[in-house]
Amino acid sequence: MGLHSLCILHVWRPVTISWFWIFVLLIPQHGRGVLSTSNYLIGTGSYDITGPAADVNMMGYANMDQIASGIHFRLRARAFIVAEPQGNRVVFVNLDACMASQLVTIKVLERLKARFGDLYTEKNVAISGIHTHAGPGGYLQYIVYIVTSLGFVRQSFDVLVDGIEQSIIQAHENLRPGSIFVNKGELLDAGVNRSPSAYLNNPAAERSKYKYDVDKEMTLLKFVDDEWGPVGSFNWFATHGTSMSRTNSLISGDNKGAAARFMEDWFDQNGVRSVQPDESEARGIPRRISNIIPGFHGNHHELLEVAAAFRSPPGKPATRLLSVARRVRSALRMADRPRFVSAFCQTNCGDVSPNVLGAFCLDTGLSCDFNHSTCGGKNELCYGRGPGHPDEYESTQIIGDRQMKKAVDLFNTAAEQINGKVDYRHIYLDFSKLQVTIPKPGGGSESVKTCPAAMGFAFAAGTTDGPGAFDFKQGDDSGNAFWRLVRNVLKAPSKEQTDCQHPKPILLDTGEMKEPYEWAPSVLPIQILRIGQLVILSVPGEFTTMAGRRLRDAVKTVLTSGGRGEFNKNVHVVIAGLTNTYSQYVTTFEEYQIQRYEGASTLYGPHTLGAYIQEFKKLATALVSGQSVEPGPQPPDLLNKQISLLTPVVMDATPLGVNFGDVSTDVPQNSTFRRGNLVTVVFWSACPRNDLMTEGTFALVEILQGKDSWIPTYDDDDFCLRFKWSRPAKFSTRSHATLEWRIPESAAPGVYRVRHFGASKGLLGSIRHFTGSSSAFVVA
Repeated sequence: MGLHSLCILHVWRPVTISWFWIFVLLIPQHGRGVLSTSNYLIGTGSYDITGPAADVNMMGYANMDQIASGIHFRLRARAFIVAEPQGNRVVFVNLDACMASQLVTIKVLERLKARFGDLYTEKNVAISGIHTHAGPGGYLQYIVYIVTSLGFVRQSFDVLVDGIEQSIIQAHENLRPGSIFVNKGELLDAGVNRSPSAYLNNPAAERSKYKYDVDKEMTLLKFVDDEWGPVGSFNWFATHGTSMSRTNSLISGDNKGAAARFMEDWFDQNGVRSVQPDESEARGIPRRISNIIPGFHGNHHELLEVAAAFRSPPGKPATRLLSVARRVRSALRMADRPRFVSAFCQTNCGDVSPNVLGAFCLDTGLSCDFNHSTCGGKNELCYGRGPGHPDEYESTQIIGDRQMKKAVDLFNTAAEQINGKVDYRHIYLDFSKLQVTIPKPGGGSESVKTCPAAMGFAFAAGTTDGPGAFDFKQGDDSGNAFWRLVRNVLKAPSKEQTDCQHPKPILLDTGEMKEPYEWAPSVLPIQILRIGQLVILSVPGEFTTMAGRRLRDAVKTVLTSGGRGEFNKNVHVVIAGLTNTYSQYVTTFEEYQIQRYEGASTLYGPHTLGAYIQEFKKLATALVSGQSVEPGPQPPDLLNKQISLLTPVVMDATPLGVNFGDVSTDVPQNSTFRRGNLVTVVFWSACPRNDLMTEGTFALVEILQGKDSWIPTYDDDDFCLRFKWSRPAKFSTRSHATLEWRIPESAAPGVYRVRHFGASKGLLGSIRHFTGSSSAFVVA
């Protein structure tokens, strides 16, 4: 039942029947099974995209030592489709991944064409990354993005392609009549500018138009099925996925992935009631299913006696399906209605950090140098601090929770209904040689051009979210002789390239490096999706705050001044960052001159933003006028050229007399834990690369119901349960799984146990699944 109809049922009795029917007429857009003013088909979908949780370098920080070794919580692809009943449709997929990949996009589109024909193409499908820096790498096709992952990682790539396809299939199969609402609001404490010295180089008159040096506005879409009521929400808000640090080794969706899980759980527990998160949800841990499970009732002594009867059994063989079926949110146990899907999408986050306390020196505790983010001239000790400092998990939870609470507020108060056409425009452009017309300061215009991709010296300095190494520093517009010699071994840039990229001192001339294949992209997609008065600008990179503002304003001006008058001043324009492929950063011309990390990572030179604005204005003009656009040059498909140096899993083994799944370190006998305590169990395990347990779980907490029935309560999808995998030596065949459960305040008292699922690989390559359980214990 809809949000408004629930409220109305409390007040209708005292009023007359005529007033009751007036109320009914007011609620069709929110209600379930009532009159509808919907003019769209809407569908949502979600699927597991968690990659290999062992041995693979994580994507984002370019830290060779950041190797995956377990799961904080699982990653998902979340999709929505909006279609006119007899007309156009658009698809938007939000990935719990660092960014989209051109190769992934190409292969997803090939699968969609094989399944649906020309219904879903590069023109109307957008695939966007949330920019977590805690997901497995190796799924992009250009060399510079897969060096630290030792080349291409097929498992990382395949699970993304599979998961995106499945999320779109779900959304397609869930298409039903429904309505869409849009809402906006400010979220003040989830992001700060990490390069304020570059931002301050923008014109003072321009800066004076804005209250903050980062965008604080969240834009949310609410999807309401005519029959089922709300089925999803997608929002866009700018903050980096860097609450988890460069030393973290657990797969995590970071703050945006956490916010999505928190909000989906909030909805599952509250249905469509218009309420705010309770105290446990305010801590970022929504109430779990254990609150409503009738556990074993008895006093503490009786609970201990019951728990004592369940000692840890030997590990035993299992089927893969058992892991899927035991998941708390298993699709096998869903009702016959669509599961609520909530996505927290990325936008112009280029210079926005979630480490809101500021950047400080590790050695002195003082603030880092303002212009260069250094400590005593070195960048390695300058780190941003999240709100939970020094606990990165706490920081992730807090920033995720802040986004979730704002989204819940916007969701509950969304009143502006989306109406109008569904449309789209898409083009590929060669950004290595675009002619760009820009205004001259004294009037008139001049023609400039973009450059082949190149990365500056300050790129290697990293950011306050994840500093680099050696003697690089942000704000370096000159470079140094030693690193130029190192650079020239790979490729010395030409004078034309050096002049084109000025004042960037080139460290890696990636756009002109072609061996053994392309190091960086040159052909990029740009795209506009229209859903009524909402317009989504799909960009293949990370725009800074002011760069995003300029792009949005330029497109909005075109839309609202168009000849057809279809858009009024209330058109909502959002940027979907890191979408369809990845090409690093986009700063303003003025920020580029400062050459902090973002400027050094603006690949195509100082006029990159000018090129985007010029070409998006053309797309917007075509959208308003109803004209088609040429497809442009196709990007390369480099799948057959990929090189992988990651060693495969040879085999797994346990000591003589030990089974896979046996408990190595159990909970203490007759143990009782309190809320907030940490329960730790260690199992003999096998490499998680043997089976990613897609839509399943490696870790599970179960509560005893009745005398012998164990009910799943927490799994890999839960923030409070962590799966950590380790081996005693790099090439050892033996390994352990350590499961850590921080008992949430919302956990029901009762008898619990911890369970592990895995898959071992035999010497001849056979895969055998197993499971093991801890002894039972009491939560009081």
